[in-house]
Amino acid sequence: MSDSLSIPAEARVVLETIRARRSIQQIYYLPDPVPQEYLEMMLEAANWAPTHGQTEPWRFTVFAGEARRALGEKFAESYRLGTPPEAFEIAKYEQQLSRVWKVPVWIALGMQVGTNPKIPEWEEVAAVAAAVQNMQLVARSLGLGTFWASGMPVRHENTARFVGLEPPHKLLGFLMVGYPATPWPEGKRGDWREKVSWRLG
Repeated sequence: MSDSLSIPAEARVVLETIRARRSIQQIYYLPDPVPQEYLEMMLEAANWAPTHGQTEPWRFTVFAGEARRALGEKFAESYRLGTPPEAFEIAKYEQQLSRVWKVPVWIALGMQVGTNPKIPEWEEVAAVAAAVQNMQLVARSLGLGTFWASGMPVRHENTARFVGLEPPHKLLGFLMVGYPATPWPEGKRGDWREKVSWRLG
């Protein structure tokens, strides 16, 4: 970034937080609980995401502590329901049961489908994605790692019903949240200038 213009310190902090955000896979979390206040701050940030028509389509369900047991059972059940019998593997079924214990917090990412024909579904998906990004940035500022899980068992309609999302409303996955057990990973992106065209004047 050019230093020829005086950039407000607040803007630099925001950009550095965005640059530092990382997806932390589920095998790299400490078991330490996440403070309730941190989760509430993340969820409030999500609520300020841009939303066309002010539909606010995001719906979240937070799982922590012993509540993760029922969630793991539902993941396993959804894996069984969504897998053809000839492809079913007991090891993968058991992985769904146990995966919830690898991360201290799981947040279901729901989308409430609206009825306004002027607002297409893709815009509601985009609004939820923006809300999740807000959560991830606040999490990073608090020293927390996150990962948006979107595999079949975590999005299956059986799991969706478990978190209170009946059709046509949809489950877009789960956000894992916790303290990283490894050094914060370095990020890498191509030069943004190579992805931008300017048409000025």
